[in-house]
Amino acid sequence: MRVALCQIMSTDDPRANLETVAAGIREAAREGAAVVLFPEATMACFGVPLGPLAEPLDGPWASAVRDLADEHGVLVVAGMFTPAPDGRVFNTLLVTGRGQHLGYDKIHLFDAFGFRESKTVAPGSEPVTVKLDDVVLGVATCYDIRFPELFTTLADRGAIATLIGASWGAGEGKREQWELLVRARALDSTSWVLACGQADPHTPNPKAPTGIGYSTVATPTGAIHAQLGPDPGVLIVDLDPDVVESTRATIPVLANRRL
Repeated sequence: MRVALCQIMSTDDPRANLETVAAGIREAAREGAAVVLFPEATMACFGVPLGPLAEPLDGPWASAVRDLADEHGVLVVAGMFTPAPDGRVFNTLLVTGRGQHLGYDKIHLFDAFGFRESKTVAPGSEPVTVKLDDVVLGVATCYDIRFPELFTTLADRGAIATLIGASWGAGEGKREQWELLVRARALDSTSWVLACGQADPHTPNPKAPTGIGYSTVATPTGAIHAQLGPDPGVLIVDLDPDVVESTRATIPVLANRRL
């Protein structure tokens, strides 16, 4: 299965970001990708009021992404914001195309490093997988990567890969943590992990996470398979489900768990 990771830099304008998504989908489709992964907050960047921007999954922004996915015959995964019942929003990872149209609401909220995502964002509660061409894929968002149980749960539900959208905040040691966590979650779940982050604006917003780039793909043994640098770009990778099967036979940590 060929996957494209589109490392972009979102603005606060959903319409402009939709054009960026369209360009990424076109490039990925030309390269033969079946799945096109964008970062967290693709619809609109953090640091702006999210409530007025939030739309349901059947709203115009998500519907436009679905139309683009259908036009190019791909599955698109992209971060957006949907309304929550309590007046906050959900940090939603849209999964659309190839007969699918659903969302994953981020479970673990980024109340860390001086930022309180929970102030404006409500937590989700349910892990999400999707099946494409008989391959099960899990999805996760940014801060989720610090919680290994989510990744082993997705593997238990049949996922051979987890797709992550992120808006990873800059700071001392943050790139090292990003790479370590991507690799660790791959090894925990003996699955491919494909983590697509926002590109580095080189002038980070001190009030909200933006991005550092370095979208990374890790193998089921925790090795870095491919990686981008800090700037916008598209990373094309081919996933081999057989590598997952052989790794789980050699390192049966999922089968050997006692707790």
